[in-house]
This record gives sequence, C-alpha cells and structure tokens, in this order.
Amino acid sequence: MDYHTLSDRELIERVVARDQAALGTLYDRFARPVYALALRIMGRRERAEEVVQEVFAKLWRKPASYNPERGSLINWILSVTHNQAIDLLQKERNYDTAIPLDLHDEEEGHPAQQVVDDSADPATLAWHSAQAAIIKQALQELPEAQRLVIELAYYVGLTQVEIAAKLGEPLGTVKTRTRLAMQKLRASLAEKGLHRES
Repeated sequence: MDYHTLSDRELIERVVARDQAALGTLYDRFARPVYALALRIMGRRERAEEVVQEVFAKLWRKPASYNPERGSLINWILSVTHNQAIDLLQKERNYDTAIPLDLHDEEEGHPAQQVVDDSADPATLAWHSAQAAIIKQALQELPEAQRLVIELAYYVGLTQVEIAAKLGEPLGTVKTRTRLAMQKLRASLAEKGLHRES
C-alpha cells in the first residue's frame, strides 16, 4: 500500500489503530512546516527539533485528540506546535525568538519581522523580551483561525497563497482572516502600550 496516497483523515485513523507507517507518512508530510514554525518561535535548531519530536510523539500518544470536525489536520498540528514551543520557552524563560514588531498588511509577500539581537545591551534585550511577551499575549487573544494565518505568515514565512494551499482554504478567506487579525492585533497592542513606529 502506498501510504502517501492516503488522506490526512485516513492516516490519522491508521495512527489511532497504532500503525507506525501511517505516523511516518504524516511526519514526512508535515515535519517541515512544524520545524519551520518551531524554529521561528524557539530561535535555535536543537530546541526546534525537540518541539518537532514532541509534537509527533503527542500525535502518536493521543491521535484521537484531533477532531476532524473542528478543522484541518495541519491546523491542529501547527496549533500543537505553537503551544509546545511556547510552553518550552516559558519553562526556559528564554525570549530569544523572532517576533513580529512591524505589524502591517502584506498582500502576497513575506511580512517583515525583527529578530532579537544577542549582542544588544541588557536594557535592549529586556525591552525586546517585554515586547515579545506583549505580542504573544495579543496573539493568544485572537480566534484560533486568525492566529494561525498570522503565525504561518510571520513565523513560518508563508505567503497568503501558500497559506491558503496549506490550509485548504480559499485565498479570499485567508486574506479576510489576515486583515481581521491585523486589525485586532493593532488595537490590542495599542491598548497594551506597544505602538508601531512610523
């Protein structure tokens, strides 16, 4: 049997039945975006690899926790990736991560992002850490579907066309979610005292 021809749902059903080959196929299918998101959040390859391992270990341990009625498998896997990475960051109290400070609409290109510089002075690093915490909180306040498109753009670096293809959603839906998410983020960050410089 060629597992690569099976749908995500068929593969999950086989993982529930403890089929390791099905898990391997899901790994082949999704490990790259999982790693990319984890690396953007964690900032270090070895930590990103830990997140990837834990995400697929969780998929093996609790495949039934994915509910296909609530969205696509990639949506769920990236949500698990985000949560796992943030949990690990909080445990380590390590904020050396790529954070989107210049929040603006981007039709097809890659949104700008600012990376914390390890060589910066302690006051600057502390400021960036505070900004990162504020931004992460604002992201968590977004509806899951809107948060996901922002994370795929800023942390994984996908264009809106690529996001639509990855999620199996119409491009117009992705654009609408992005626009609404950006509006909410701007308002939330302004309320929290974090303003974008012109």
